[in-house]
Amino acid sequence: MTRSSARARPDRGARSRPGAALRASARLVARASGRLRRVAGQAGSASVATTDPAARPLPPRRPAGTPLARHRLGTGPGLPALAIAALMVLIVAMLGVEQVTGISVLPDGLSAGLRPPPKKFPVLPASRPVGLTIDTLDLRAPVHDVGIAPDGTIAVPDVGRAQEAGWYDQGPTPGQYGPAVIVGHVDTTTGPAVFHQLRELRSGDQIEVTRTDHSVAVFEVDSVERFDKGQLPVDEVYGDFSRPSLRLITCGGRWVGGETGYSDNVVVFASLVKARSGG
Repeated sequence: MTRSSARARPDRGARSRPGAALRASARLVARASGRLRRVAGQAGSASVATTDPAARPLPPRRPAGTPLARHRLGTGPGLPALAIAALMVLIVAMLGVEQVTGISVLPDGLSAGLRPPPKKFPVLPASRPVGLTIDTLDLRAPVHDVGIAPDGTIAVPDVGRAQEAGWYDQGPTPGQYGPAVIVGHVDTTTGPAVFHQLRELRSGDQIEVTRTDHSVAVFEVDSVERFDKGQLPVDEVYGDFSRPSLRLITCGGRWVGGETGYSDNVVVFASLVKARSGG
C-alpha cells in the first residue's frame, strides 16, 4: 500500500475496526487450513492398521466374479495391477529424461510431488515461532499465536499489537512440512504496521523465523503475489505439503471499506532452505 492509495479511500471510518481488512480472507484461510490438516492426518495414517487383539479374525473374502472369470484370469496380479505398474515405470522413465535433458515432459498435475525440489532443505520438528526478521525490509518483529475467532475466521493480531505478526496456530509451525501461515496488518489509523513493506520483497530475499527451541528457520522468497480477496487460490496458497514453506499475508490493493477493507491480499510465497541455531 502507498500513502496515496490511503488518501483515496472512500471510507476511512471503517479503518478503525481492528482487523477488518484481514478478516475478509481469514475465513478462507481457516477453512482451507483445517481441511488440509484433516487430509494430511488421513494421509499419514492411511497405511496404519489397528485391530483389537480380542476380536475374532474376519472370514476370508470370496473372490469377486464367476468361477469362469476366475479361471480365465488365474491368480496373477490382474490387468489393473499390471496397468498401474506399467504407468509407474513410464513415469519413472520420464522423470529420468527430465533429469538428463532438463526438459519437462510430465504434465504438472501428474508430476506434483514427484519431481525433486529445486533445492535441498531440512525438515524441522514442531516449534512455535516467536520472532520474524527480514533484513531487506529492515523488519524485526515479535510473533505471537493467533487462532480461530468466535465468528470462525482467523483471529488476526489486535490493533494494539499492529507491529507484531501472528502465526496461525492451526497449521504447521515454520520448518515443518506444509505452509506455515503468518499474518500481519499493513497499516492502522495511526500509520504503517508490521507488514507495510511486504509487497517490496523480491524472489531470492531471505526471511528468518526464530522458534521457541532457539533454532532459526531460513526461508527464501519464491514470489510475491496479489490476489483479489474474493478469488484467493486456496490450493495454491495453502495446498503445498511437498516441503516446508512459509506464507506471509497482509492486505493490499485499493481501500473499499466495510468488512472487506482493502480489496486484495498480498501473499509472499517462501521455501525453507536452511536452519541454524539461534544461540
